[in-house]
Amino acid sequence: MQQPLDLGEMEGASTISVLYQRYAPGIFTYLRLHVPSREDAEDLLVDAFPAACESPSFDALSEERQRLWLWRVVRNKVADYYRSPARRQMINVDELADVIYTDETSAPELLAERGEEYLQLRKEVQQLPWLQQHILQLRFVNDLTSAEIAKTMGKSDVAVRMMLSRTLNLLRSIYSKK
Repeated sequence: MQQPLDLGEMEGASTISVLYQRYAPGIFTYLRLHVPSREDAEDLLVDAFPAACESPSFDALSEERQRLWLWRVVRNKVADYYRSPARRQMINVDELADVIYTDETSAPELLAERGEEYLQLRKEVQQLPWLQQHILQLRFVNDLTSAEIAKTMGKSDVAVRMMLSRTLNLLRSIYSKK
């Protein structure tokens, strides 16, 4: 709970600066959650306090009413941010349709089918012995060469290549049966 404004505190600082010191951290957190960039959140934060205090009756409000007024201004600033034509990205629907229909790899049916295939492949890989899984991971996830894998595992390059080849052939044979 916030402490009430102290008149001694008010003498040394303006109402805006006192409000800023008290509420800026919470408001900034709110703004960061609602706008995409830190810079935009900072700009909105700086704009909100003077805008809140512009009302002639602001100083006559209780501290709780001032806080509520300030938060209303902040929410309005966020809404204005998204209403601004400069913030809106316009996409020509005709161009988007052309892209969607020419790129068949992103068709929903193919994406769903590919997802099922990946799940099946993952299931098959998880049934392999640990060493084969580890070599596959080093090769295809970590993008290491067979020589780098051999050095990491203390094996010869030829042994790693042979194990990788046999593992891939095993997966191909399992995968083609289904």
